[in-house]
Amino acid sequence: MRDFALGAGRVDEALRVLRALGSHRYVAGRLHLVHAFAFASLPDAFAELAQLEQARAWATRTLLEAPDAGSRDEALWRRSTDAEVAAVLEGLWVPGDTGRAARRRLEELLTTHGLAVPAHAPFDERAEDEMHPLLVDAGWELLSLAELDPARHRGAMDAFGDALAFESARFEEETAIPPLRHLYELPALGPVELLRGVDDAGNLAAPLVVWGEGDETYLDYVVRGVRRAAKLPERGEDG
Repeated sequence: MRDFALGAGRVDEALRVLRALGSHRYVAGRLHLVHAFAFASLPDAFAELAQLEQARAWATRTLLEAPDAGSRDEALWRRSTDAEVAAVLEGLWVPGDTGRAARRRLEELLTTHGLAVPAHAPFDERAEDEMHPLLVDAGWELLSLAELDPARHRGAMDAFGDALAFESARFEEETAIPPLRHLYELPALGPVELLRGVDDAGNLAAPLVVWGEGDETYLDYVVRGVRRAAKLPERGEDG
């Protein structure tokens, strides 16, 4: 996988990117997993709790019933929607008292269950293999090139430069073993990212990227569309 810069350096920009990815017409599916700790950390004063009612109830029940909530038991993660992921990140990263209360609650949960917060810098991909607990794991799959419609998806097809280049990429996709899939993933978000990933002014510790796998021309086209939808500058405008 390779990283695609988004130009999102603030919480509000990162949330706009997340929502733009989730609503993009080239997205065919998604797989988001959110840990019970993340849902349970959100304070009662958080404005978005109404849309998280089911997730919060699940988290409360799961943490009560889990034999070891500090383990790697798969039952501690919930398959979640784009809106739920965005709400969790907003609740934990939002500047002010709400965000501070959520992060304090998350740290208390980690301590209660014997989990230390590592010392590595936020968003350090070298630490991902050993990250525990993984609190937010979000990814999207795009339509295959073979599924693109010449009218609805003309922009992506034209991004290849000419019809021959697109057909060549589609042939490579269709003949690849294993099958070629076009994917985006957010960086893995663990305790360090959710607790120390933003400052009090709402600035991220590092600009947000997405990790992509698949045809780079196609991935780059979609990222540029996401940046426009999220009202972020085109590459070059933000240095």
